[in-house]
Amino acid sequence: MHAKVITLDGPGGAGKGTVSSRLAHHLSWHLLDSGALYRLVGLAAEHHAVALDQEDALSVLAEHLDVQFLTGDDDLVQVVLEGENVSHEIRTERVGGLASQVASLPAVRQALLARQRAFAEAPGLVCDGRDMGTVVFPEAPLKIYLTASADERARRRQQQLHEKGITASLSDLKKDIMERDARDMNRAAAPLKPADDALIVDSTELSIQDVIDLILAEAKSRGLIS
Repeated sequence: MHAKVITLDGPGGAGKGTVSSRLAHHLSWHLLDSGALYRLVGLAAEHHAVALDQEDALSVLAEHLDVQFLTGDDDLVQVVLEGENVSHEIRTERVGGLASQVASLPAVRQALLARQRAFAEAPGLVCDGRDMGTVVFPEAPLKIYLTASADERARRRQQQLHEKGITASLSDLKKDIMERDARDMNRAAAPLKPADDALIVDSTELSIQDVIDLILAEAKSRGLIS
């Protein structure tokens, strides 16, 4: 692989989404939100009236998914499917249900593997997920494993919900986070873990800008940027 790729893996709430979008915008590189792809396949299937048990048809849909992830000055990522902004729709519980069904199909997973790798184009790619450095881009020149304590990730999630006018128990959020970590780390397919050559960054005591500055310094030291 000759494309410049920076992977960001790690558990939920570590800051991967914000860091990756700001980093991609700063570098003027492409951005891949890998977690959104299964939701997009489910939504595309609905748009094209493809049944969720038609594995072959869904794999074709996944392979040719017409999607863009666009970042702007506000750091918000706009997800565009076939020319339509679906940023909010793909985060609904309904679309999450579609995603959980298509994600269980091996042919869809394989098709999305190729689709994810196709994002690696000039001038470069920043991607975040759970298996970017271990499965999707194992030869990436810079792999980051971004983590934070469960307490801090729960606090951040509570703050996000508070800003949306939603009240949530800190202890319940921490419990949910720890359960999700256990599922992600112990699943049979592409378990969450750092790549052997990943730089592990603990963001518990770091700001978003601290993390970005650290990654930029590392990218510069490796000759990925000037």
